[in-house]
Amino acid sequence: MALIYDNRPYKTRIKECLADDFKVAAIKKAQDVFYDKRNTVVADVPEWLDFRAEAAKLRDHVLNNLDYYVNQFAENAEKAGSKVHFAFDDKEATQIALDILREREAKMIVKSKTILTEEIGLNEVLEEAGIEVNETDLAEFILQTAVSPPSHIVVPGLHFERNKIREIFAEKLGYTGTENPTEMTHFVRGYVRERFLKADVGVNGCNFAVAASGTCTIVSNEGNGRMSSSIPKTQVIFLGTERIVPDFKALDVMMEMLNRSAVGAKISNYFSMMTGPGRAGEADGPEETHIIIIDNGRSGILGGTFQEMLRCIRCGACMNICPVYRHISGHGYGSVYPGPMGAVLTPLFKGYDVAGDLPYASTLCGACTENCIEKTRPKAEEAIFTAAAKMFGNSTLFDLGTKAGAIGMNLISNKEGNMPAWTQAVPVMNGWTKSKELGSLKFKKFRDLYAEHEKNKKKEKK
Repeated sequence: MALIYDNRPYKTRIKECLADDFKVAAIKKAQDVFYDKRNTVVADVPEWLDFRAEAAKLRDHVLNNLDYYVNQFAENAEKAGSKVHFAFDDKEATQIALDILREREAKMIVKSKTILTEEIGLNEVLEEAGIEVNETDLAEFILQTAVSPPSHIVVPGLHFERNKIREIFAEKLGYTGTENPTEMTHFVRGYVRERFLKADVGVNGCNFAVAASGTCTIVSNEGNGRMSSSIPKTQVIFLGTERIVPDFKALDVMMEMLNRSAVGAKISNYFSMMTGPGRAGEADGPEETHIIIIDNGRSGILGGTFQEMLRCIRCGACMNICPVYRHISGHGYGSVYPGPMGAVLTPLFKGYDVAGDLPYASTLCGACTENCIEKTRPKAEEAIFTAAAKMFGNSTLFDLGTKAGAIGMNLISNKEGNMPAWTQAVPVMNGWTKSKELGSLKFKKFRDLYAEHEKNKKKEKK
């Protein structure tokens, strides 16, 4: 799966998603559950805003000194016994991985959940080369079996009903059990464990890499990350250049943010730290570890207007509150990075000419910014919202603003009070104006009518 997996027009995708009642209902339920759980665990941390500010400061520091920290991480990882490779783009990254596997005559790999390998299309490259790829995260296993793209970055299989999952397992894997989730999970567990023991190579992503020690970390709730990293003799870790923290103290701050924001939990079931291959006398661990550090468009964002977007730690908090995502689901974006973060990241990675529609998947409500663990709102936008808050919070300013707005609307409307035909000739306006009927703007505002109504009521009482 490539970064953009659905190249159909944006409107075609969202119409299809809006028509899927189960998918829309599933997203709504998941949003409500995650948001409530997040609020509960965040309330337990009085210093949450301080943690969030510290996290943003740490991420900015790393991004502003990324060359230093990438080099420090690489040096320490090699000191710990890992072999470090650098990849400029997705093609170079998949080729490096393919060369490693071919050199070891690998026939089968097991993978823990890693969105970076989806971004670069690793599975397709390896399968075309005749290598069996096994996703071991339960949701990713379902998606791979169903040949379906993810609908969320934390819970990617949200869009499947349990009876549909049972049908897929029965058709493709010979499953004969019921649609009971526990029974299906045990079936997958048995299926995957056999492959853990047979796999030649384990593939993992990396939530955070610690520059001071050359350590890669994996956060999971199923233990598959630890199985993938400890049983196969060869381990390959994929690391995005921006996912580095200076030291373990900084890692502690980021983990405080990630677990609570991603699934509304204080800690994850499994947290694994990998520093080089297994050492003499250790019971498990790979004989060799390869770390592929991938740029794939990230350096092009550094130093620019949108550098703050590289703070993103893929927690999914922004999409758990977004009203647009709530209705069009992850598939409406057509990218492995859905929701507000994907609407920014995908055009930055692939170009505005390719994904220019995605930034319009927004209501400009600002909920994602408030829910984001690192508040990535640009300074200019922050100033605009601050000014808007002052206006909406002051009755005099609000009244003046609505009056000025009415005057402006009248200036661009025709005699019937609708948008005139000439607005449809303006590219930046026609997509909106041709489908909008404003109605007459000659009538009084509701607030004025209400004021008159109240005034008349007082007169009647007298």
